[in-house]
Amino acid sequence: MSSLGTKTATIGSRTAGAVIDAATVKRAACEFGADLVGIASAATLNAFPPDPRFPQTPERIAPRSKSVVVIARHIPIGAFRCKTLAPVQYLDVLVMRRMDGVAYRVAEWLERAGFPSFVMGAQETDWNLKRGSYGFLSARHLGVEAGLGTLGLGVSLITPQFGPRVYLTGVLTELELEPDARITEQVCIGESCSRCLYACPADSVGHFKNDKARCSNFAQESGLSTTFRFLDRFIDASPAEKAGMVRSRDFFGCWQSVTHVAGSFGACPRCMAVCPIGDDYNAHLTDAQREIPEKTSEKTERARSLKEARTSGDPVAGLNDWNVRWVGPDGYQQLLGRQLKAFREKQAASTARDQRGDGGQNDRD
Repeated sequence: MSSLGTKTATIGSRTAGAVIDAATVKRAACEFGADLVGIASAATLNAFPPDPRFPQTPERIAPRSKSVVVIARHIPIGAFRCKTLAPVQYLDVLVMRRMDGVAYRVAEWLERAGFPSFVMGAQETDWNLKRGSYGFLSARHLGVEAGLGTLGLGVSLITPQFGPRVYLTGVLTELELEPDARITEQVCIGESCSRCLYACPADSVGHFKNDKARCSNFAQESGLSTTFRFLDRFIDASPAEKAGMVRSRDFFGCWQSVTHVAGSFGACPRCMAVCPIGDDYNAHLTDAQREIPEKTSEKTERARSLKEARTSGDPVAGLNDWNVRWVGPDGYQQLLGRQLKAFREKQAASTARDQRGDGGQNDRD
């Protein structure tokens, strides 16, 4: 490890001549508004691309980058207690805008300290790689390499604090920072839970994989492909048909996606809403998401077959020697049980303080 920077930097509104190490960067990111922050090594990301055939690696973008500061923002939990998708559609946009703003401030702060840095757009697509929404970097894999979580059954990033209810982005920097260790315990409960599989209206959740084409039919209700299909129909339509189309729900959806980005991505929250990992779920979603209306006997049988395949050691592409790195090579070790115990202990302690009426003062004396 080379020596880290020691230049003067501005954190928030104060100037400090502190060493710019990983802890300093994380503290700055949190002051700027990050909910979770981790550091990933650019060299490690170059060595372990999610798919070596289509490498999403820092060296393809900026060969001089040494570290990636991975920033996450939590999606406000109230959106997952609603009966309509509209609150999630709007909040997703707000969260991603805020997240990009936080990341920009981190990049700007690092650059003022003398270390060239820049933000990668979390929703950008590299058209030279796979078709569809396949970015320059994979945000969820960045999250794993930065020690923020592991991939779940439907390959979303599952964080211990918030489950999958986060959005992420990355700041590439030429400052070499001590990387965080990956979480090797599987954060996702996996096959014995399968709540994401049960809840998915597109039926896109597989065995640590996801059918993106199916998922996008719900997650991108008014995305680019939907807009293009509408325009194709509009061009070939008669004048009378066109008059009807401009008054249709599809036209409004396309307009809304262009002007507000709502419906363009992240519009289907079902897998996020039902995941039981995280204190946010324990505190606010247990009652609202206990029942899963989308659950069917066919999905139940499929989940049972996935569990049997895992137990018997059958080959699973999502758990092969390459992919298990991001799922958690140590397997699931009852994280949810430990979380529930700690959460209930906190609740009991809070109730005891309230009953004493001392606000916990006796605990501090």
